Amino acid sequence: MRTDSSPGNLPAREHLPATDAGTAVLDVVIPVYNEEKDLQPCVLRLHEHLKRTFPYAFRITVADNASTDTTPLVAARLAERIPEVTSFRLEQKGRGRALRTVWSASDAPVLAYMDVDLSTDLNALLPLVAPLISGHSDLAIGSRLSRSSRVVRGAKREFISRTYNLILRGSLQARFSDAQCGFKAIRRDVAQELLPLVEDTGWFFDTEMLVLAERAGLRIHEVPVDWVDDPDSTVHIVKTATDDLKGVWRVGRALATGSLSLDRLARPFGDDPRDRELTDVPRGLARQLVGFCVVGGLSTLFYLLLYSGFRSFSGAQVANALALLVSAIANTAANRRLTFGVRGRGGAVRHQAQGLVVFGIGLALTSGSLAALNAATSDPSHSTELAVLIVANLAATVLRFLLFRAWVFPDRRGGTPAPSPVVVSHQPVPPVQSVQPFHPAAARQGGDGVPPLPQRPTAAPTPYGTAPYRAGEAADGSWRDSTMQLQAVRPHDHDPRNAR
Repeated sequence: MRTDSSPGNLPAREHLPATDAGTAVLDVVIPVYNEEKDLQPCVLRLHEHLKRTFPYAFRITVADNASTDTTPLVAARLAERIPEVTSFRLEQKGRGRALRTVWSASDAPVLAYMDVDLSTDLNALLPLVAPLISGHSDLAIGSRLSRSSRVVRGAKREFISRTYNLILRGSLQARFSDAQCGFKAIRRDVAQELLPLVEDTGWFFDTEMLVLAERAGLRIHEVPVDWVDDPDSTVHIVKTATDDLKGVWRVGRALATGSLSLDRLARPFGDDPRDRELTDVPRGLARQLVGFCVVGGLSTLFYLLLYSGFRSFSGAQVANALALLVSAIANTAANRRLTFGVRGRGGAVRHQAQGLVVFGIGLALTSGSLAALNAATSDPSHSTELAVLIVANLAATVLRFLLFRAWVFPDRRGGTPAPSPVVVSHQPVPPVQSVQPFHPAAARQGGDGVPPLPQRPTAAPTPYGTAPYRAGEAADGSWRDSTMQLQAVRPHDHDPRNAR
């Protein structure tokens, strides 16, 4: 059962073709705030490494988060000296805001970011993005907590990092190992669908992105990294930890209440083998039977506990009706989410109303069984009552599954889907309005009016079905234009003096 409100699935994963020379395949973003000392060595080292080892065209983008020192001037000088380097100036702070904005404005099929201190060994960069280029994975993260990682850092940061990841595993059921490592990448077609769902604009941005991606069934690739702690880091640990915990609470509550809809990503790619047709096999029947049996078993135990509690102060018929009513509501909600895969609040009231009709049928079966038992013996024992109710509930359970599958949660994928709007209360962050590329001439003149981002020309559609987009368009999903075709990268395409 799908309640997909999006126009269609994301395109099938494919290996990025190297066809058009000069078009950047990888865009590495370096978010900075008051990093006038470390920025130039970082960019020069990263540029030299990519020139020497990366087989595709690339771009390095410096995202300045409203720095108050000479960081914008340093970034502008680097952009003037090195063709593969560009710079953006944001008038608001926030690492998540910087990544969202630059990723939204980039035309590269693979988007990455790393911290300016280059704590992570750059030899992990190609293994990080290779699964995205090949089409195998959707996101990739560096992990400092892998068994094969080599990490040098203090006990305090080690404790905080491992504790935070334990919190994510316990509260949000996260399975990725390291949420905070500043070394991540994502395919642009995936970012187009995922970024509008991410609210945070600070340090929790990438954690929220990973949690939503994992819940949506996207494939996350992890790369063990060698990492050396930066003793001069300007990150405020206490404030960052507090904001992260607030983010965990917000995302956990949204997922638990169903206000965050991930339906558009439930089957994100057209090559998902789970969507392939098998002849003579009812669609989803085996999985639904397993899920229904698990939910039914738990519901039966819940019902018996409720019945025993209500029976202590009421008659058998009243206790049965109350226990069946409460357990039926919980059973309908659990089957809606777990067995038939319906997410979001759309149609929830109607489903519960239909579930109550099914409850009425179950009540008639169990009440009739109790009436028959009382007619057969004037004073049945409590154990006899429970045994009769178990048999009656088993019969009601079989009938409930058939009614759920055929009436309450019918599979409409084979025909015309009925309109079922999904109410989404998890709103994206409004687009940043003050993003402009930094111009040193404007800074010297003291003017704040800088030209807007240039519009890219429209090109022919590509197999990815994706499009380049401008800053701020991620929030409302208004993706336009067509992506530029990629070209093969040869040594003489970049520098005729390069003797490689």
